[in-house]
Amino acid sequence: MLRPRVKYTVYDLQQLKGKRQLTHIHVKSPEEAAAADEAGVDLMSCSYDSPEARARLPYLIEAAPTAFFSCATPHGMASGEEAIRIAFQALETGASSVYCSSSPQIIEAMTSEGIPVVGHIGFVPRHATWTGVRAIGKTAEEAADLFYDMKDLENAGAYAAEIELVPHQLASYLAKNTSMLLMSLGSGDGCDTQFLFSDDILGDYDERIPRHAKAYRNFLAEKKRLQGERIAAFGEYIADVKEGRFPERSNLVSIQEDQLEKAIAQIEGGLL
Repeated sequence: MLRPRVKYTVYDLQQLKGKRQLTHIHVKSPEEAAAADEAGVDLMSCSYDSPEARARLPYLIEAAPTAFFSCATPHGMASGEEAIRIAFQALETGASSVYCSSSPQIIEAMTSEGIPVVGHIGFVPRHATWTGVRAIGKTAEEAADLFYDMKDLENAGAYAAEIELVPHQLASYLAKNTSMLLMSLGSGDGCDTQFLFSDDILGDYDERIPRHAKAYRNFLAEKKRLQGERIAAFGEYIADVKEGRFPERSNLVSIQEDQLEKAIAQIEGGLL
């Protein structure tokens, strides 16, 4: 176990800024959470943006009770009041902080209540209609805008920000010029954490892996193999039933013949 089994606080993470790069995985199941914890990952994140995701959080925390979990709140929260309510629900369930890609105004409403919040700069998938799906910050104007976006989140009280698909030189500069932790997703190794989704690490989907990610296993192929094994096993069972090969004697429970005859006599005697 590389990470000590003592749950990080936001204060702990802030003290680590500039000292070493932390590892960070977004997990989607208790099995993944337990595996990430056992492997020694520093931070975990998970979804908290649907009833199913909210119901799953207690099981993730149970699987990795000393892990630092940051929960992704729903996109499009209508007000600071709604954001505060959802964030406190996550914290009361056991989350350590919340992620929010909403405006600095929404984030400030949460941080004013003492809620630890992770913001988002760079490429924001939910805002892709404004930018296209591409790296952000490759021109001087966009790079400067990113600096001001970062400062807006910092001034709103966010303790960290995910920085997605930003040129690595710029991301390194930004990380050195903010009190926030910058969590790199495709933005190089000059930030405070290195962030990947479990699906990418495990190779758990049938698409081209993003340029910024790396697959360490091929879980999709393994799942397809297991599905083939399921189909084969079910088919063999059906064939055994049809051909009289299942159940076998070893699968049966027996009653002694005299006891069966006695029971039948009692049953049939009572029916006459």
